[in-house]
Amino acid sequence: MLPNMDPKQMKSIMEKMGIKSTDVDALRVVIECPDRHIIISDPQVTRIDAQGMVTFSVAGNVSEQAAEQAKVEITDDDVKLVMEQSGVYDPSRAKAALEESKGDIASAIMRLKEGS
Repeated sequence: MLPNMDPKQMKSIMEKMGIKSTDVDALRVVIECPDRHIIISDPQVTRIDAQGMVTFSVAGNVSEQAAEQAKVEITDDDVKLVMEQSGVYDPSRAKAALEESKGDIASAIMRLKEGS
C-alpha cells in the first residue's frame, strides 16, 4: 500500500481504474502439485478483477504434504485377461505385473511375456 493512504481511499482509486477487489470467505486453500499439496489454512483470500482478468491473493498458514498416489483397482477379470493373453497362469504374478504397470493391461501382458 501507499504510505499515508487509508484502505478506503485505496479501494476508491482502484475502482476508478477499473480494478475491483472482493474478499472471499474461504475455509482452506489447497494447491495441488504433481508431487505435493500446498495447504493454506485460515486463509485471507481476495479476488481481484482487473481488465477482464481474475486473480486471487492468498495469505495464511502454509503447510505441505506429499500427494497421495491414486490407488489402482485391479479386478479379477483383469488378472484373468492378463494370464490368458500372456500365457502366465500364476495369478500372483499377473496381479504384480498389473500393479507395476499401474493397471495398464497391455503393459502388464508385455511385462509377463518379456519375463517368461
